[in-house]
This record gives sequence, C-alpha cells and structure tokens, in this order.
Amino acid sequence: MGILAWIKDSVNPAPRELKYTNDEVQQKFCVFLDDQGYQPNVFRRFLAQFWDSFAKPPRYRWYLHKLDANVMFYFLLSFFIKTLDNTNISNAYVSGMQHDLALDGQQRNLFNTVFYIGYILGSIPSQFLINKIRPSIWLPCCEIAWSVLVMCIATAQSATPIYVLRFFIGLCESTTYPATAMILGSWYRPEELAKRMSVYDLASALASMCSGFIQAGVYTSMNGLAGIAGWRWLFIVDGIIGLPICFLGFYSIPDFPNTTRVTWLTPLEKDFSVVRMAELGQKSTRKLTFRRFLSFFKSWRIYAFNWPYILFNVSATYSYFNLWLQSLHIYSVQQINLIPTAGYGMAIFTCYLSANISDRIGLRWPMLLVAVFFNFFGNLLLAIWNIPFGLKYAAFFFPEIGYPVWALILTWASESFQDDAELRGMLSAVGNTVSYSISAWLPLLAFPTPMAPHYVWGYHLMCGLSFLSGIGVLFFIVMEKREKRMLGRIVNKYGLAVDPDDLKDFTVPESVVDLVREEKVGDIEAEKGKRVEVSVMAV
Repeated sequence: MGILAWIKDSVNPAPRELKYTNDEVQQKFCVFLDDQGYQPNVFRRFLAQFWDSFAKPPRYRWYLHKLDANVMFYFLLSFFIKTLDNTNISNAYVSGMQHDLALDGQQRNLFNTVFYIGYILGSIPSQFLINKIRPSIWLPCCEIAWSVLVMCIATAQSATPIYVLRFFIGLCESTTYPATAMILGSWYRPEELAKRMSVYDLASALASMCSGFIQAGVYTSMNGLAGIAGWRWLFIVDGIIGLPICFLGFYSIPDFPNTTRVTWLTPLEKDFSVVRMAELGQKSTRKLTFRRFLSFFKSWRIYAFNWPYILFNVSATYSYFNLWLQSLHIYSVQQINLIPTAGYGMAIFTCYLSANISDRIGLRWPMLLVAVFFNFFGNLLLAIWNIPFGLKYAAFFFPEIGYPVWALILTWASESFQDDAELRGMLSAVGNTVSYSISAWLPLLAFPTPMAPHYVWGYHLMCGLSFLSGIGVLFFIVMEKREKRMLGRIVNKYGLAVDPDDLKDFTVPESVVDLVREEKVGDIEAEKGKRVEVSVMAV
C-alpha cells in the first residue's frame, strides 16, 4: 500500500462485511471453532480459572494471546501513565509544589477543575472523530501531545501556566477511556470482556498505587538533582515514559474487526474476528451522524447507564485521604505518599475478583451492588466523622473496595447494547462529560481545601449520591428486561438478548439454528398470548 493510499484509508475506512452461512463458517474457521477432541490438561484448566484463554484450543488460544499482547498491553500502558499524572498532581501538591509556587486556597482543586473543563469539551467530539479517523491514528497522536504537555508542567513558576497546561492535557486525554471501552467491547466476547475491562481499570489503581512509591523515590533520590525540585522531576519522568507508548499505539491498536489493517493478525484471523463477534449478535460499526447522536437521547439506554456511572464518578473521595494524613502531623512526606497505596492495592484485588465472579455467574449487577454498598458505607462513616481512629482509617479504604463498578457497568452495557457500537462508545463519553462537568465545581463547594480534612457536608453529600447510584443499577435491570420483552428478543447461548434474525451458532449446522430460532420465537408468542389473556380476564 502506497503512502497516499494509506493516508486515504486512515480517514473514513471502508468496512469489510463478510457474508458467510453457518456451514461455511464451520468449514473455513474449523481451526478456531472445532474444539472436539481437545481437552486442556490440568495445568491449563487451573490457569483458566484466572484467565479464560488458557483452556481454549491451540489456534484459538494463540489468537486471544495476540489480542491481549497487543491491544490490552497498549491500553494498559496508556491508562497507567495517564492516571499516574493525574494522581501526581495531588502528590506533588503535598511534596513541595505548594511551597515552591506559593500556592494557597483553592489552587489544588482548580488544577483539577481546568483539567475537567478540557476533558468535557473533548469527550463527545472525539467520538465523532474516531468514527471518521482510525483510532490507530487518532489515539497515538493525542498521546504525543499529552506527553509533551505533561513535561511542560515541570517548567511552571506559578499556578497560571499549570492551569493552561492542565486544560489541554484534559482535552488530549478525553478520547482515551470512551475509545478504549468501545474498542475492547468490539473485540472481546462476554466470557472474556469483564476480566479484561477490570484489568484495564486495574492499570488506574496500579498507577495510583505506584504514584506514591514513585513520588517518595523521586523526592528522596532526585530532589535537587540538576537544581530541579523532586516534584518537577515527577512530571518529566511521566512525559518521558509516555512518548514510547505513543508510538506503540500506531502498531498495536487494531481499530475495529470490520476495518482492521494491523499486520499482527493474519487474513484468516481478521475474518474470524468479524464472525466470532457476529455470533453474539453484535453489529459492526456504522456512520455516526449528528442526527443519530441526538437519537441516543430519545432512548432509555443512555440514561440508565449514566445514572449509576455518573453518580459513582462524582462520589469518589479517596483523593482526600492524604490531606487527612497530613493534618495528623505524625507522618513524613514519604509516608503520606505511601500509605494510600494500600487502598489502591485493595482496589486491584477486588476489581479482578468481582469481574471473575461476575463472569462465572453470568450476571454483572450483583457485584455492582456490592461495589456500590462499600462506597456508600465508607462515605457514611466519614460523614459521621467522630469515630475511632482505626475505623476512620478503614472508612477511607472502603470506597476502594467499590472500585470495580466502572469495569462491570461498561461490560454490562457492552453486552446489553451490542446492537449499536457507536452508542457504546458514546455512553462513557457522555457520562464522563457530565461527571467532569459536576466535578469541575462540586469539590470547590463540598471539599474546599481550607476546610481539610473535615468537610462538614461533603461526605454527607457523597453518601447520598452513593445510595442513589445503587438505585440507578436497579433501574438499569428493570429497563433492560422491559426492552427485551417489548422488542420480542430471544436469548442466545451466551445469555445475550438478540433479534431473532441475529441468532447464530457457528458450532452447529444452520438447519439446527433455524429450528432453535423457531422454537424461541414460538415461546415468546406463547408468553405474549398468556399476558393478553390475563389482562382480558382482569378487565
């Protein structure tokens, strides 16, 4: 492919639609689908308890490992470095930035506020751009700009340039999370997605945990090196780490199954990527117009998803833990940075555990409610405030047990709304826009820095929002079941509701699929008849 053709194919890429019958798929992709006679050994069955691909047949396993080694590895690194920077703003503030730049009052919150403004302005437009420009081009370009801007913070001599830089950092970062959720949901199946979304979110918790260790290490070993303060070195290191990740993205990001052009998948694997997602009933990407974007707001879907998603986002309080530790005057700067890492370690464990359990039971909402409960309980204890010292310590940690909510609700939405790829990408974009719109001003009122660490009504408010997020999860359950009933959808072998015409099973002959479809449609019609009969009798 020439350079001009490559550039032309990077904008508005032509989708590749495959027209295979069930029988043709069985013949063409038997190396992936036919696992008859294959029995994983005891060791592989043990590993499969933690990572599903280990129990797959060899060619299928190799295919998933290639996806993980490229797609997951890049997104993990990308999310890790971005979260590291966001966490480091708080750590840098208590590690010398406040003194060096003569900061007081609300600057710490304002650094986050201007970041949120940039994020808000970029989230939704970036989803339109991803529909026009390949993610494998757009995302790495945003990464490059982001890395340069982060390093520039190290040169700041006052709060003003940091405000400007944080705004553009938020603008560049706004595309990452929604695009990642959309891409992962387009490549991984239900039994694969929750664990991978949880591992992706683990990168955020891991970065938050590492930030304390890195800040402590930089403060101890690099503070004053070349006449540069330790907190400045931290942003320099962030940017230096980020640049190689940017260039990895050009190679690793696969776009979508029906538009991919990556070299690390064979032509057969590219075709298989399309048909294995089609078996779920998942629709391929389509053109996103402004009219279609507006139609999203006429459906219950965007509201049911964003109700719990937004409220859980704005009710996070763990970033105020280090201010409480600082107020005790019994810990060093290094200890203030290191102690909160225990909560992030707890988040890593509970995030993966919740995803694994939800995969096993085939439901997302039970573990979501568990996560919401711990967030509510932690904020409730902090709202009371006058509690034993040890219990207050635990209260700051409890919300981190609720960390899995993002991975679980994104997986749930990907399964429930698999008929609309653009909607799946727009869900978190809209959610983040609203969340950050609220977060841009709410901390200034609920958690004013001069009142640290005891925020009189801030924790009461977060407690109420956590409770309402649990109600939002229940609303999602009700509306999902209602839509399935009203549209006459049937449940496939993966437990997903699909239109009857989209029922597929590439492991059996097509004639068998037709019989199953007729049987399921007949069951639906019979159920409708019973409901009509009951309603007539009631009248």
